[in-house]
Amino acid sequence: MSKFVLAAAVLALGAAAAAAEVKTKKVEYKHGDATFVGHLAWDDAVAGKRPGVLVVHEWWGLDDYAKMRAEQLAKMGYVAFACDMYGDGKSVKASKEHAKDAGEMSGMVRKNADIWRGRAKEALKVLADFEFTDKDRLAAMGYCFGGSTAIQLAATGADLKAIATFHAGLPKLKPDDAKAIKCKVLVCHGADDKFIAADAIAGFKKSLADAKVPLDFQEYPGAVHSFTVKGSEKHKIDGMAYNKDADEKSWASMTALFADVFKK
Repeated sequence: MSKFVLAAAVLALGAAAAAAEVKTKKVEYKHGDATFVGHLAWDDAVAGKRPGVLVVHEWWGLDDYAKMRAEQLAKMGYVAFACDMYGDGKSVKASKEHAKDAGEMSGMVRKNADIWRGRAKEALKVLADFEFTDKDRLAAMGYCFGGSTAIQLAATGADLKAIATFHAGLPKLKPDDAKAIKCKVLVCHGADDKFIAADAIAGFKKSLADAKVPLDFQEYPGAVHSFTVKGSEKHKIDGMAYNKDADEKSWASMTALFADVFKK
């Protein structure tokens, strides 16, 4: 092989590898008078339309962790949109010093169900309207506040195939809200999570059972809050710590769920 041919082959391989890279872009969108900035990720080597997954951040706001998870989903062949629930892409550093700020930001959203659900629905629309998204195959997943948001979104009757939550707060659902859920629900919960009350878990399970919503509630022994977030114990907040086993098992369960609901 001549040096010219070899060089051409190397360049071609490099171009192919570059073409297969996950692409990302910021997306601005509005709900009411507020502007939001989300993080869209997809693999442009995948041909045609593919399922879309909405990723909702923890109470810290749209940070690198949520964006990383969106890109991880893109590598799996999905379009993933890490949405912004606070506006202007706001976030604070995940730390004990900023826990009050995070609580205030999430609290401002939680206190108004119409705003909370409306922002989530608008983000889902952004995902569905993207040129490579198969809008008939959508799911949502989220962490902590984001998991609660995925549940609230499903309770609007949104056209979702599944939702998956990780160390999520479990909102109390009215009977009609639970009956509006049209998708499978996976809840990945740390068995030793002190932030989620036992009566909240029992009430959530009962509301979905009464509404005949398919629920897979998984508990991981020894896992506490934020068990999927590497280094979360460094926040120095009692009851938060990474758990490798629970992280890997919960992600595998979500992967299996999406593979099942998205198959044609």
